[in-house]
Amino acid sequence: MRRIATVALVTIGLASWLSAQTSLKFEVASLKPSQPGGIGGGIRPAPGGQQYVASNMPLKSLIMTAYRLHADQVLGGPAWMETDLYDMNAKAEKPSTLEELHLMLQDLLADRFQLKFHHEAKELPIYALMVDKGGPKLKANEGQSAADPWIDNTFEQLKMTMHAKFAPMDFFAWRLSMVMDRHVIDQTKLAGGYDFDLTFTRELPADAAPGALFNGAPIDTSTPTIFESIRQQLGLKLERQKGPVDMLVIDHAEKPAGN
Repeated sequence: MRRIATVALVTIGLASWLSAQTSLKFEVASLKPSQPGGIGGGIRPAPGGQQYVASNMPLKSLIMTAYRLHADQVLGGPAWMETDLYDMNAKAEKPSTLEELHLMLQDLLADRFQLKFHHEAKELPIYALMVDKGGPKLKANEGQSAADPWIDNTFEQLKMTMHAKFAPMDFFAWRLSMVMDRHVIDQTKLAGGYDFDLTFTRELPADAAPGALFNGAPIDTSTPTIFESIRQQLGLKLERQKGPVDMLVIDHAEKPAGN
């Protein structure tokens, strides 16, 4: 009887914990169509870990952010998911971790868009992000808040720099997937968040040759490729593999009725 009682208590405790994780909600949230003609757009947590803001973003991009997915991991759904743009300003009751904010964002999308989906796994070509044989060359961020990790991108022709602040490796892998030709999966086993800059040359467009002009100037390909830069600057490496990739298949979505 004692063993049964113990198992029951553990089960109840686990259920309570899962309920707490899945019931996280923003205290207040504004979500409305963007004004026509808006320039630019983006989505990110605001400093302080209490707000998530977005401007001129389609539902598909909101889903990609909430679940950390690449564009081709979101399948199905109505066409307006990629064309209708929205502004969002959501505030939590108190400062929260990035994972908590993402759970709140997932809840908000489910509520406002009546979003329903299921998961499927596909075996696809991937890049495994791993520690190189010489060890990582990363500066750990000693801050305690996990609500402010971010990676900004700056461009100069094909030269790209990723400025990372308190970025966990799974977050970095997701952002790398945005600029690579296949999904990047974190296999570094490195915990915590890191500050770093990564500068590399993106691949030439298929119809461009070295020395071609870009906006009137010769294309500069002097910066190392992303594979070389990750090794030299971060002490990591990208290895081509095949692996399971999570696909999110949209079963239902509705345009939000109001704010």
